[in-house]
Parts: sequence; C-alpha cells; structure tokens
Amino acid sequence: MSQNPASPADPVQPSGRPADLPGSPVDPVAATAEDVVTELEETVAQEDDSRLFPYQAVVVTSFGGPEAPEEVMPFLRRVTAGRGVPDERLEEVAQHYLHFGGRSPINDQNRALVAALAEELERRELQVPVLLGNRNSEPYLADTLRRAHEEGMARVLAVTTSAYSSYSSCRQYREDIAAALDTLAAEGRQVAVDKVRPYWNHPGFARTNARLVTEAVRSLAGGGDGDGARGGGTPYLVLVTHSIPTAMDDTSGPGDGEGNLYSRQHEELAAAIATEASATLGVELEHDLVYCSRSGSPATPWLEPDVNDHLRELAARGVRKVVLAPIGFVSDHMEVVFDLDTEAMETAEELGLEVLRAPTVGTDPEFVSGLVDLVLERAAEARGEDVERPAWPGAAACPSVCAPGCCPNLRLARPAACGSD
Repeated sequence: MSQNPASPADPVQPSGRPADLPGSPVDPVAATAEDVVTELEETVAQEDDSRLFPYQAVVVTSFGGPEAPEEVMPFLRRVTAGRGVPDERLEEVAQHYLHFGGRSPINDQNRALVAALAEELERRELQVPVLLGNRNSEPYLADTLRRAHEEGMARVLAVTTSAYSSYSSCRQYREDIAAALDTLAAEGRQVAVDKVRPYWNHPGFARTNARLVTEAVRSLAGGGDGDGARGGGTPYLVLVTHSIPTAMDDTSGPGDGEGNLYSRQHEELAAAIATEASATLGVELEHDLVYCSRSGSPATPWLEPDVNDHLRELAARGVRKVVLAPIGFVSDHMEVVFDLDTEAMETAEELGLEVLRAPTVGTDPEFVSGLVDLVLERAAEARGEDVERPAWPGAAACPSVCAPGCCPNLRLARPAACGSD
C-alpha cells in the first residue's frame, strides 16, 4: 500500500520526502530546466529500448569465408566435413577463391551489413549491439555468443544472411545455433537465441530486389529498338539462385507440407518481380528462374537449369540482351562474383550476349530498414503481442518458429534451435 507523503504521521527527511521512499531522480525544488530535459530524454530512451525487449543483441549469422590464401583449404575442409570430399576436388573449388587472392568477399560484406544495421538502429534510437557470428570462419558463432554472455547478455536475436526455406538456407543455421548453445551450456553459460523468420517475401527484401531488377532492365534496355526480348531491344530477365540437391528441395518446408518450398518461394518471387518490372517499365518482360553453384557428385540430381546452359539456350533462340538478377543471394559473395560475374559472363561473351548483372540487396537502405523491421516484429512476438507480418508476394509470411520436421537434415539428424521440434 502506498503512503501519503503529506500525512503528518509519516517520518519525514529534511528534504520533505518520506524516509521509506526513494528520492526522485530530479528534486522538484532544485531541478533546473536542463535537469528536467535530461530526465525526459532518459525516459524516452528507456521506452524506445523496450521495443527490442527481450533481446539484448542482434547477431548476424552467416556462412563465413577465408580471408587469405592459406585459409582457403582449411575453410573448405570445414565446409565439407563429414561428407568424404577428397582434397583433389576441394583444390578445384579453391581456385575460385584464389582467383580473387584467396579472400572471400563475404566477410567484408557482412561487416558492412553489421555496420549498416547498427546505423539504422541508432537512427531509430534503438540501443542494442549488433554482432557477427559465422559457421565456417572467425568470428565463430559460439565465440560470439560467449563474448555476449560475458558482457551480460542472456537473450539475443539471430538474423541469418539467407532469405529462403531449405536445409542449407535455414535449418542448418538453426543447427549452428543449437551447437553453439550446447558448447556454452557445457561451460555453465546459459544464453537463449531466437531468429527472425525467413524473409524471402518480406517487403524489405522482395521489393528491394524488384527495384534493383527494374533499374537494371531500364539501364540495359536504354536506346533499344523496343521489339521485345527476341528482337534485341528489351532484355530477357534471368533470375538466379543457388542450386541445391532435388532431394533437399523435395523436403523443404514443414514436415507435414507438400515440399519443394525452396523452389516455390523462388518461383513466386521471380514471377512477382517480373510482373512488377513489366508494369513499371511498360513492357512485357519474359523471365526464367535458373540456378548456379552446383557441387557434389555428378550422380546426385540438383535443381536445374544451370545459368550457363540457359544462356546458351537463350542465345540459340535469338535473345541478345539479358539481365542476370541474383535474387537468391543477400550479397555479392563467391557464388555471385565467380559463378555469375566470372563464369556466366565468360559464357555470355562467347555467345555474343549483352549481359548486365543486377545488384544484390547488400546494404541497400531499404533492405537494411526491412531487417530492422523484422527485428522489431520478432521482439513483439516474443513479448506475446499481436503483430502485423507484411508479406509480398503472397498473403502469408513464414513463421518465426519453424514447424516440426521443417527442412530436415537428410544426412544426419542434429538438434536445431528456434523451432518447435
């Protein structure tokens, strides 16, 4: 029960406050205008921070990559651990990295994304650190979470650098989180980690891609004769993503779902982008979804067509201009700068095709703002609030907590965090 400080029976300190109540942060008698403004600013800051509660940090969770030639082979061995891939095959893949001096661009891009997220959070007056944790290179996720725990953080939110639903693009990151938490638990450290939903159709990702593709088509079509893609005026739109084994695609999505969620998400977004770009530019764009970066045994079927094979087919059909749009990737990492900017461009040159590669979303302000929106959305969900979950294309957003059996590991069942199984 609260006491009435005006009651004459209350013991009173010389300041006039009841002895058993704490003093006001700003003495109402002695407070200056500056004191009052400072108190109000602190109150507003605390209210703003509550928008991120219960999270004490955001962790960008990514694949990682080598940063020097001597790191390339150890990195590739970590990536393929347990799969029986011989060093002879890894040495072939190593040439992709050595072509760029043995340094993958992904780490610098992730550091840039961390900085951009921190800047956007600060712009919105949201006080939370942004960290980076990788699967296959420093800083490793377990080390990042350990440092967070040492700094007093008990619950953090993961933002993965992959937007789609499959084992490789979602559940494997959930396995990484579970393994890191197990490592910390063995040290007596308790940290909780949630993640944002797969954001392939969050407007911050999808509409940014649509704008970048539209701008690329407009640029390549500039001065064209307007006779359509086959006449050489309007570019043909080729949307590209990372290939995965067909068995992985068949089982992508919830355990009780129809499967093929990975390819269906890409097909839906590709069609929506083509429709949006066509409407904006006033032309009818033809488009296809293709794949790159196939690896593994030639006997294992992967999603097709390959981007290089498709470029050959388009050239045979009389297409002369092509926009390559890497909608399956968040940034210009190795699959983009080698598989598209190097190999696919060499194929295009051989075929006499004029090709322009659209940018990835990278640190585009619209994309970064969308990621912060996703962070706020997930925080509100964690607080049990009803939240709007914007989605384009489609009417339904992916759940933030993955369903039982979602995107299973077909080689070896492992614990996975951030799910209901």
